[in-house]
Amino acid sequence: MKIIDGKALSAQLRAELKEKIEHAKKKPGLAVIIVGEDPASRIYVRNKIKACEELGIRSYAYELPALSTQKEVEDLLDKLAMDEEVDGILLQLPLPAHLDSDAAIKRIPHSKDVDGFSAQNLGLLLQNKQGIAACTPLGVMKMLENAGIDPAGKHAVVIGRSETVGKPMALLLLNANATVTICHSKTRDLEAICRTADILIAAVGKAKFVKENMVKEGAVVIDVGINRDENGKICGDVDFEEVKEKTSFITPVPGGVGPMTITMLMYNTYRTACEE
Repeated sequence: MKIIDGKALSAQLRAELKEKIEHAKKKPGLAVIIVGEDPASRIYVRNKIKACEELGIRSYAYELPALSTQKEVEDLLDKLAMDEEVDGILLQLPLPAHLDSDAAIKRIPHSKDVDGFSAQNLGLLLQNKQGIAACTPLGVMKMLENAGIDPAGKHAVVIGRSETVGKPMALLLLNANATVTICHSKTRDLEAICRTADILIAAVGKAKFVKENMVKEGAVVIDVGINRDENGKICGDVDFEEVKEKTSFITPVPGGVGPMTITMLMYNTYRTACEE
């Protein structure tokens, strides 16, 4: 069993990215919008701005009150879409319940969509063409690559079908020539399907959901989840202690996929600014 250390890989990739940005003709600019007072969202935004400072990316933070109207949010997005100093726009989700996040995301041009959530970027991913991929799945692919794990010809099982992780994850694996199965809440014989996986990716949002009886001997297990267990301790979707000895590679929580997500956001911002 080998642990895939996302923290170490993230540090390495950030060092490489910082050097690229130092030599770039243009310094990338990222605008981050947060609506309301959600504590978790505020932590995420703070970490994103800190990463920008670390890498030499210009950051612009916009904090809107929780009672902002749809028009106020969309007017700001339209303004940033036209701003030549802004290369990437990130709308921190979730939005307050009265706002329509899908409609808001549509105001972000796909060329500035550093989250990879726009219909156009998802469409490019579906066609296996160059676009911006969602940060967390892209981070997983970088982790597999760094560990020397080639998905080609392997059976990859993704638990979860969200548009932010599960679906783009499945498409990236498919584009890397894996045979992909997507599982979800209506899947029959979930345990049996998971046991066939050479690469098992858990993105279900349930603490310690993946148990030892769901993992094939020698499988690669990637844990995307961030939850809290019965003792309030941070844990993933995988029961790490129960599963780890059965795997060839496994990611921990914390310190696995999590650090890669913000690093891939920085990478996507660099791409929108500096790649033609």
